[in-house]
Amino acid sequence: MPKQTCVIIGASHAAVQLALSLRQGGWQGRILIVGEEQVLPYQRPPLSKDVLAGSKSLEMIPIRPAAVFEKSNIEFLSGRRVVHIDRVNKRLQLHDDTSLAYDKLALTLGSRVRKIPLTGSEQEGVFYLRTIADVEQIRPFVVDGKRAVIVGGGYIGLEAAAVLRKQAMEVTVIEALPRVLQRVTAPQVSAFYQRIHAEEGVRIQTGTGVASIAGSGRAEHVVCMDGSEHLADLVIIAAGILPNTELAEEAGLRTDNGILVDEFTRSSDPDIVAAGDCTRHFNPFYQRKIRLESVQNATDQAKTAAATLNGQLLPYNTLPWFWSEQYDTRLQIAGLSETYDNSVIRGNPEEGRSFAMFYFKGDRMLAVDAINRPAEFMMGKRLLIEGADIDKKKLGDERVSPKDLLQ
Repeated sequence: MPKQTCVIIGASHAAVQLALSLRQGGWQGRILIVGEEQVLPYQRPPLSKDVLAGSKSLEMIPIRPAAVFEKSNIEFLSGRRVVHIDRVNKRLQLHDDTSLAYDKLALTLGSRVRKIPLTGSEQEGVFYLRTIADVEQIRPFVVDGKRAVIVGGGYIGLEAAAVLRKQAMEVTVIEALPRVLQRVTAPQVSAFYQRIHAEEGVRIQTGTGVASIAGSGRAEHVVCMDGSEHLADLVIIAAGILPNTELAEEAGLRTDNGILVDEFTRSSDPDIVAAGDCTRHFNPFYQRKIRLESVQNATDQAKTAAATLNGQLLPYNTLPWFWSEQYDTRLQIAGLSETYDNSVIRGNPEEGRSFAMFYFKGDRMLAVDAINRPAEFMMGKRLLIEGADIDKKKLGDERVSPKDLLQ
């Protein structure tokens, strides 16, 4: 049987893990990653932290060194964009009118920033933050004493605010919803982050959207819908991300807020798998379809996809987990809290910078947010995976250690 070619579209965290796992799992044929950027795949979480702060460069954040790909005989086609998938003839059309043949195809298309229509957003000094090129454009505007306005109070917006404040910029965060992080966490956690940002000197304005960005060719101030104005030398718009599904949709694959995949990461075409931010899958822990935006999901799902392509059907059933770093706090999240109806707190979110919040639906634990509490994070993660019952009274009692709670 001739050796087959697997083409992976999108040079992402998922792409790298899929390629390496595919080779390690016994794939004998060609493995080719097609990416739009001109550089080898790099880690994205540091972009809004260390790279924006200037403490790390592109050369310091590769997902894997070039030598690893060479050793595994993984090829790259950089600076190229696939514009059409011909599923009948198994060919990919690229933007430069060249084409590629494939036997198996993997879509690790990732996501892109959600752009919002704002008058004045085309001016100098206004940026979105998603790629290394974005950060390289932002860096010259990070100047001691200058004013930055962050549009959006999600994790990326708050992480960027923390970095810019540590660079001695005057920072304002504008969030249209009543509180920061409203879509992803509880009011107590939102209040905690609003408090620590205020303690660090960041101004946060919630409950109003941005109407326009004023200036004469260069951002000068941000005008809010409530009429308030904020002086700005730098504006970063952090309004969330959208899954890149257009290529899959155009090819006739099933999508619904992501490329729909089964528990083995197969799309509606058995020769095409997908992994990462661009996918939506059924999660057995929560018994519903979800789309996740995390490195953990991208890499774990990619391992399942590689196994599938190698003929080993191993279902994807990993518990979601995430993290965020702001100032001297590290937030670790296990599980999804969206449908919770009661909660238990260990520690005091109103003072200090360490506590954990456990989310429940009835008596079933759904998730944990642990801020500077690694032991509680590991305990919560284990309890979620095992589906264990827990005494809520003991859970909220800090005299009972996480180790004792697990027993």
